[in-house]
Parts: sequence; C-alpha cells; structure tokens
Amino acid sequence: MTQHQLKYIPVEDLKVSRLNMRHSRKAPQIDDIYPSILKSGVHESMLVRKEGSKWGVVAGRRRLFALKRKASETGHPVKAPCAIMKPGDDAAAMEASIIENTGHMPVTEMEAYEAYGRLARDDRSVDDIAEYFGVTPLKIKRILALSNLHDDIRALYAAEELDVTSIRALTLASPDQQAEWLKLHKSKEARAPTGKRLKDWISGGAAITADKALFDLETYPGRILDDLFGDHGQFEDANLFWEHQSAAIAAKIEGYTSRGWKDVVVLERGAYFNSWDYVKRTKKQGGKVFVSLRYCGDVEFHEGYVTSAEHRKAVAHKNGKSEPAPIKPEMSGPMATYLALHRHSAARTALLDHPQIALRLTVAHMVAGSALWDIRPHQARSAKSEILESVIAAPVSMRLGDEETTIAELFETHGITFGLRCNGDDYRLCEVFAALLKMNEVEVLRVLTFVMTETLEAGGAAVEAVAHVTGCETEKQIPLDEVFWDLLRDKRAINAMVAEIASETTAQAALTDTAKAQKQIVRNRIKGHGCETPQPDWRPGWMMTPPLSYVPDAASPPRDHWSRIAGLFVGGETSDPHEDATAQPDPAT
Repeated sequence: MTQHQLKYIPVEDLKVSRLNMRHSRKAPQIDDIYPSILKSGVHESMLVRKEGSKWGVVAGRRRLFALKRKASETGHPVKAPCAIMKPGDDAAAMEASIIENTGHMPVTEMEAYEAYGRLARDDRSVDDIAEYFGVTPLKIKRILALSNLHDDIRALYAAEELDVTSIRALTLASPDQQAEWLKLHKSKEARAPTGKRLKDWISGGAAITADKALFDLETYPGRILDDLFGDHGQFEDANLFWEHQSAAIAAKIEGYTSRGWKDVVVLERGAYFNSWDYVKRTKKQGGKVFVSLRYCGDVEFHEGYVTSAEHRKAVAHKNGKSEPAPIKPEMSGPMATYLALHRHSAARTALLDHPQIALRLTVAHMVAGSALWDIRPHQARSAKSEILESVIAAPVSMRLGDEETTIAELFETHGITFGLRCNGDDYRLCEVFAALLKMNEVEVLRVLTFVMTETLEAGGAAVEAVAHVTGCETEKQIPLDEVFWDLLRDKRAINAMVAEIASETTAQAALTDTAKAQKQIVRNRIKGHGCETPQPDWRPGWMMTPPLSYVPDAASPPRDHWSRIAGLFVGGETSDPHEDATAQPDPAT
C-alpha cells in the first residue's frame, strides 16, 4: 500500500485536480454533508497532488466545495487534511491510492477497530496509523477508544444491541463502571442507562464538560476524561469541579463588589433566572448582580436587576406607602428542589398511562414552548420581494390563513387567544393545556395539524416526504406566474422543457435560440398558440410530486432532497392514521 504524507493545507491553496473525473462539471450538491462539516470540519483526508502553485484535489471534490463554503460563510481560515501523492505517481498508482487509502474505509466502527487495532498491537503510533490509512489522528483515536471497553460491551455493539451514543459514552467509563453497567444491562429488575443519561450516570450526575470551567484547567488537580466524540473533555469528579468553580465564582463576586455593585446574589444551583421575575436597574439605582448555576456547570452573571418584590417596595416607599414585609418561604431551596424532582418523576410516570392527556400536553408545548421546547414558526424569507409576494398571493397561502383564523376562533371559545409564542411562560403553557383538555379528539388533532404546518421547515426533505405521503399534487398548487418565468434562466433546463411540451425536434431547432425565445415557445404551447391543443395544466418537473429534474448530474434541490429519502417511502403503503379519529379524550374531559 502506498503511504502518503498527511498535511493540513489552507482551502484557498486547493483546487479540483484536472485528474479528477468530475473536474469540469458543475458544483456538486453538498447539502447532505455541509451541516456536519460546518460543525466539525473534515475528518477524512483528501488525496492531493502538486499542480503549479496550487494543490489539485484528486479525490474529495465534494469535501473541498463544502470547506470553501464554510470559509466563505464564516470568514475564518479553514485548513483541510490532505494525503499528498508522491511525484511520479501514474494513473494506476493514483487509482490504487484512492481505493486503498481514501475510498474504501471500513464500513463500521467495529470493523475499523479491527483494522486499526492490528497496527496498534504492532506498536504503531496513532500518527503512523493515520498516515497509513490517509485519515486524521482524531479518527484513529476515536476508533481505538473501543479498546478500553469490556469485551461483552464490544460484542453488544457489534451485534447492534447498543447504539452509537451509548458506546461512545462508555469509552469514558472506568473498568468498574463498565462492569456495573453490564450488571444493570443483564438485570431483569433494573434498567441500564443509555444515550445521554448514560453519560450523566458515568459522571455521577449531569455531565460537566471542560468548557464550563471558570478556573484555569492547568491548575486543576482532578482528572478530566478525554471525550474523543465531543468538543470538550468531561470532569470525572463533579464535586471537585464545583469546589474549584465555586472558588472562581467567589473571585468574580469580589470583583463585582470592588467595582461598586450593591450586592451579588447566587441562586440555588439549578434554579432558573426568569427575567420576567426581575426588573432592570442600573448600579446607581441599586441594581444587583444575580448568579445562576446550572447542573451542567454553566454559570451566568445577570448584571443590573432587582426582584419584582424589591421593585414594588421601592415604588411604595417613593409614594409614601409601606408594603408589608414578605413572609419567609416555608421550605428551603434544597427542599423545594427535592420535592420538585420527585413530583416531576411521579407526574411523568402517571403520564405514561394517559396518552390522550400526553397528546394535549404535547400540543400545548408546541404552541407555548418551555425551557425544554424551542419551537419556532416558519417565516418565508427571500432577498427578492417578488418571490414573497408570489407565495403570499398563492391560493394555498390563503387557505392557511383561513385555517389560522378558524383555530384562533376555536381557542377563543375557551377564553384564550391563540398564537405561537414559545417564551417558556409556565402560565401560558398551562392556559393552552387547559383549553386543549376541553377539546375533543378531532379539534385537538386539527390544532396539532395546523401547528405542524406552521413549524415545517422549508427547503428540506421533510417537505418532499409530506407531499408524497399526503398525495399532494404540488403541480396544481404552484402558479406559473411571471415571477417563475423571470427566474427561469438555465438554458439547458429550458430546452429540456421545450422538448417535453413540444417535441425533441422543436427543442433541437431552438437549441441556439435565446432563453427568452425558448421560454416563449413553452408559454405558447401552454396557451395553444401555434399548435392544435393548448396545455394549460402543463407544469415543469420541478413542481411535480415527486419532483423531477432536467439536467443530468446537475444539482436540483427538490429532486436531490427526494432522492435521499425516497427509499423510506416508495414501495410501502401510506395512510392517514387519524382520518377516522372521532374518539373523545377519556380522562381529559
């Protein structure tokens, strides 16, 4: 196997090599890989060779385009891991290098572990193994982390009885913790934690990552677990972390008081700082600093506030009135937390037996939101105002508006206003929940359906999935207005449309005509000008369900989104599981 030097090269020094089989083609579709690359970068090296003053990318064209987009959008320099071909490599050697080093990596992490593990057992370093396979050292470390796991845990993962999130969390566990977890997994009475709960279980509570520390990590005496699958390491001892975090908070409090702040109030750990319970006041007006602590280690300093009660008292004093002293709470903060968590567990358990109530509570969260629910309604956005005007004027938009009016009237009959205001207000959430409990099944599902339409993201695969399973005839819903004709500019697509609505012969004859002239041919055929039969119902493949495209290998977002998910839906029967729903809520009335 040819070994290549691994080097990080700025993306501005990279170009698509002329040896790349797709060298001269249109920019590739990268929507499926871009979110991951934007967040975490590229962990698979690209195969490059020196071509003049630049490096030519022989394998990894899509990754290159994604990295260049990242550099352009973030404005930050971006470097790419590259395996450099040796001078003199001919085409055969190049093909072998792509197949062996970059093209055919092991299919699963366990298979990769076996491949990398053989080299590790031969005392090969991580850097040597990374160079051998043409990948980054981080990828090697992540895979070799499986070697720290108990054989039985690796067997569960290989048999697909354990998910990726759980196996990665277990790489942080000590041998004793792994043995304890296996004992829970095999138990018939207990249940072994998985996923994020497993990570919290390993850390003895909420997992605290190294980025939460206000203190210098270099002076920290405890152990920080190296989380190869996260952005930051994790503190092994939560109590030791809080000991040092508290000292750092105390130092910051001293800084606030030395700068003249009246008071610094540290809230109970886990208590939310709800801004609506406080009033903004400057330092000169007697404002305080409130410190909120999250179980995950986050610390926030809220400068310039007084409590609502303090504000009322100050206003009363200014007006010459006295306000009775507040009555001390009957329970301490820790007692309130104790009861809150136990009551939370009890309510959750009871909810398991009441799906009709759970349905209504879900819809209430979708409407009002909470600290754990962040639902945002879709907002049509475009740099071109004419596009927004076209969408707003479409008949389907009018129907959505009519439905919103109907839903609002439904809530008004129960004494509240309707609107998606996800601000986490407990009272608003319960107000919506109470109204939904008074509605029957059909009404609740109608509200749920409308809220889902309001929160369906535009321009993604979910839209294509919904159109398919609902039998939506999108071609009958999208208008062929002047905005469409103005935006239609690709001559390849236009000529294909001419062939579709007229004939291949007509398209060939018009091949060298301007885009405007070819569009006119299509419009004339729709109206029946110059032909025997008008085709007023013709629509381009872009508007169909499923969507079609006209130019082979060219990016076509609707078609590309559908292509990714078609296998999940085509061939299986789809139906509306609630089309006959008429039942009344059993315990919710």
